[in-house]
Amino acid sequence: MSQYFRLHPDNPQPRLIKQAAQIIEGGGVVALPTDSSYALACQLDNKDAVDRVRRIRGLDERQLLSLLVRDLSELANFALVDNRQYRLIKSVTPGPYVFVLQATKEVPRRLSHPSRKTIGLRVPDHAITLAILEELGEPLLGSTLILPGETQPLNVPEEIREKLERQLDLVIDGGACPCEPSTVIDLTGEEPVLVRPGRGSLAPFGLEETA
Repeated sequence: MSQYFRLHPDNPQPRLIKQAAQIIEGGGVVALPTDSSYALACQLDNKDAVDRVRRIRGLDERQLLSLLVRDLSELANFALVDNRQYRLIKSVTPGPYVFVLQATKEVPRRLSHPSRKTIGLRVPDHAITLAILEELGEPLLGSTLILPGETQPLNVPEEIREKLERQLDLVIDGGACPCEPSTVIDLTGEEPVLVRPGRGSLAPFGLEETA
């Protein structure tokens, strides 16, 4: 049975943030709000928790999960970016984007795409998620909470608990989120490539015409 915390979306209670971080550090898988929709998240170096996220989502190892980071100061630890890529990312973060980037050698093999050696990186613009990242002092591994066979993310905390209470350790109720996935942009080539349209605008990437 999952625990259920109700947090203020703009000023989350420090006591509950600390408890949520402890659950994650203990290997827990949590559902939490972001600036696009609810997402699943866990500790990035806990293989069992990562495998659980993949099972809930119905994802194989070739499908990228995203690193959720609190700001771009952690970018260089996980991704190789040039000045052009950095300026693009900085101009729209925090925000509802996942950027596909070339992974550094320090990134564990199971976290990067097995053949392309890429990784997804996201700086969410949501007070609850940022507070948890700050409390943990390290990134989370995350994935939009879309169940197998569905096209839209789960976005009602009570429904998330009802459907996944035996698979999650914690559901964080931060109120309603925009019911859209994040926009996924591949920045590994010469020009940005749209991988998945979502809440984030394509204008900064010159991709409006392909939306």
